Amino acid sequence: MSKILLLEDDANLNETVTEFLEEQGYDVVSVYDGYEAQEKLYESKYDLLLLDINVPGIDGLTLLKESREEGIVAPAIYITSMDSVDDLEKGFKSGCDDYIRKPFALKELQIRVETLLKRDFFHNAKELMQISENIAYDIRNNELVIEGKSISLGNKESRLLKLFMKTDGEVISHDRIYKFLWDYDEEPSDTALRTYIKNLRKIIGKERIVSIKKQGYKFSTEK
Repeated sequence: MSKILLLEDDANLNETVTEFLEEQGYDVVSVYDGYEAQEKLYESKYDLLLLDINVPGIDGLTLLKESREEGIVAPAIYITSMDSVDDLEKGFKSGCDDYIRKPFALKELQIRVETLLKRDFFHNAKELMQISENIAYDIRNNELVIEGKSISLGNKESRLLKLFMKTDGEVISHDRIYKFLWDYDEEPSDTALRTYIKNLRKIIGKERIVSIKKQGYKFSTEK
């Protein structure tokens, strides 16, 4: 289940968005001011940030900019009534990935949220992500690098590895993997998923991907 932080000071809109996203299967933590949002950001890890800009306390722009400087890499969508080019430029410079203008349709918000959650790495300056001393993932070229040699992965294996690396140390449910790997017009397959897991284990080591009974899988890099 993807975890979303919602910062919106309008009580009615906050409640409406929270209920809608929870109905879609998301875990939503909702707050009403920038200081509370800042506290929540350092208490827990989020998969996506939904931030109103003009809120009490720290405004959304400052909050995200400072969060990026502190290493928070989750994608962010601004909820805003601003519409000038200068305002949008400030928003993207502060580290946002998308924005949605008020008033908006909940279906549009859902599409934007799902699109960002399917992306791979967020605000990460490194091109190589280390899995172990001898194994790394090349973000730019979507390849595994093992002792200096590049190994190409199939599309689904590549996407699965990216999901695992984004959620290093977490137990990822089967449903979450299905939503990430398979598009709307595709039918998820448990048999296919087991095959992708088997293929990755052969390359990076069985100990890296642990099956948690009735829960999902847990990936871990070498610390």
